[in-house]
Parts: sequence; structure tokens; C-alpha cells
Amino acid sequence: MNSETPHTAARADTAGNDQVPTATAGALPAQAVSVKGLTKTYKAAGKAPAKRALIDVDLDIPRGSLFGLLGPNGAGKSTLINILAGLVNKTSGTAEIWGFDIDTAMRQARAAIGVVPQELNIDPFFTPHELLELQAGLYGVPPAERRSDEILAAMGLADKATAYARTLSGGMRRRLMVAKAMVHQPPVLVLDEPTAGVDIELRQQLWANVRELNRAGTTVLLTTHYLEEAEELCDRIAIINHGKVIACDRTERLLARLDSKALTLIFDRDLTAIPEALAPFNPEQTDARRLLFHYHASDSPVPQILDAVCGAGLSVIDMSTEEADLEDIFLQLTRGAHDEAPEAPGKEPRGAEGSHNGGGNGAAG
Repeated sequence: MNSETPHTAARADTAGNDQVPTATAGALPAQAVSVKGLTKTYKAAGKAPAKRALIDVDLDIPRGSLFGLLGPNGAGKSTLINILAGLVNKTSGTAEIWGFDIDTAMRQARAAIGVVPQELNIDPFFTPHELLELQAGLYGVPPAERRSDEILAAMGLADKATAYARTLSGGMRRRLMVAKAMVHQPPVLVLDEPTAGVDIELRQQLWANVRELNRAGTTVLLTTHYLEEAEELCDRIAIINHGKVIACDRTERLLARLDSKALTLIFDRDLTAIPEALAPFNPEQTDARRLLFHYHASDSPVPQILDAVCGAGLSVIDMSTEEADLEDIFLQLTRGAHDEAPEAPGKEPRGAEGSHNGGGNGAAG
């Protein structure tokens, strides 16, 4: 599956529609997904008050990126994805997928995205090949243009094409879910917590599949609670909290926000107190033979610390350094997330909630 194929497939669904966005008629769009001022307020239901799940969200996902969307439970990640997929109606704002507005070019926008949900929704009495053929038919892909066998092979399921889905392992079922989302060759693939509750080996297999799809030209939007997963896979990351995007940047730039490192030194004998020569560095004694030094990476005081160690007549038998990771960034940006009250919902634009077809009062998440 090359990088041109998804775009061609998305455009093919515009046949017979006079309102084809000019942005997609020639060059590929710079942004696979573009969201501007997106707001979603769930109406009050029973005793539950109205809840603003998304608040003026601006977000651009560059074409060809492997993009991570992170946030605590209830931050608004699922609401955003469901709006893009056409499952939840937005209250206000705009959203485009592959250059197609989700309101004015609904069919084309939905043809340009494939969503892999957290839940396994596979009919156990169908084979993988039958499931992909059925899914392709639902998307209106003509039989001559279907690539079920090719997609199954790409997902490592070619030898299970004719086996009943109920006989597949958990990892195979996860990969089959990805295959189902790719039957119409969408240029944008959304993976919602794809490795939740799976073992390490399966997680690594899914990572390999996702990387291969991305190398083939598919833009991938990944939501995950495994921060090391996002740090390992994603070239760009956005963090959403209380319905607002509070950070969005390249992964390495996010990590650079915390200019902190830690140095641990283990000595050859017990220390009854912190040596006077090391006191200016404010070390923390974590056990009888271990000192922990916190410092700014940009200052790089390690040579001075080691000189002071030698001056104190100490011998180091082991040392290690630790840098800030994405978890530190995440905790710093979302600290107090469960203590702060979300912003009170404002007045909704008249008619906004009724301007679309489909569900409008799903649960926020």
C-alpha cells in the first residue's frame, strides 16, 4: 500500500458529488486532520448537568505523521475521535479530514478515515476474509478494487484468512480490527487504545504493524495510556486535559521542556554523613552507600561532582543517570486534573446541536 493509494481511495468516493473541496483536487493536503475551535457540550440529562467535553480545540495533524493523543480519563480524547468518525455531533467549530469538511463533505470525510476502537467487535462466525469483504461492501468498495488478501498479508493474517474469527488469538483479533479499518484504504487511521490489556509481546507486534502502515503513507492517530508507547512510536504528541489541548509539539521538543536529570553514585563504603565537599550539590542520601544528585541538564555539573568525590577520598563503584521522560511531562502538565472543576458550559449556538445526523448525547471521554 503506497502513499498515493489512500488519497486516491478517498477521492474516489466523491463521484457524483458536486461539492468536492478544491484542496484535494490536486496536491495532497499538508494536514491530514485539521480542527479549529472545536467545542462539544453534552446536554444535561436527568440530574447530571451539562458537560463541556471539548473547549475551542485547535489541532493539526500533519500528513504522514504518527501522532499521539494523550490525556487523563475523561479529558475529551474519545469525544474528539468520535466527532471525526461521525459518531458524535460537535457543538461548534470546524474539522477537516484529508481536506474534506466533516459537515459539507460528510461522505468524503468519513471515507478518508478508519477507526480501530478499543472494543473487539468481530463476528466469531465469519472468517477474516469474509469480514474484510463485508466491511469493504459496507464502504461501497467495488469487488474488483477490494484488497482483502493483501491487507490480511500486511497484518500477518494470510494463513488465517479462512479460519473462523473465534479461533484467533487475542493478538490476531487486534490485528484483524486494524485490517477491517483499512479495507477502504483510508489515508488516516485512528487507533484508540489499541494495546490496552495486552501482553508485551503482542504490544510489540502491534507496534511493528503500526510502523509499517505509517511507512506505507498512512497518517496514524494513536491514543494510549502507555506513555512509553507514545514516546517510542510518535513523532508528534498532543496532550488534552479538561477538554483543552494543553501541549502539542514534536516528541523531542516536549521532552526538552523538562531540563532535569538525576545522577546516582554508589560508593565502596557506607557514608555516615554527606561529605562536606559534596554538600554544595545538595545530594540526597537514599541509602548508606548511595547519593542522588538532581541537576539541570543544561548546567552539566557531573565533572565537578566527580572531582568533589575524588577530593573527599571516596571511590565510586557504580553510577547511573536518568533523564526526564514523557511521563514527567504528562504529570507536570496535568497535575491537579482531578481537583480542578471543568469550565462551566457556555450558551450553545442556536441550532448547532441539531445541524448533523447521528448521536448527540453520548458519554464524554
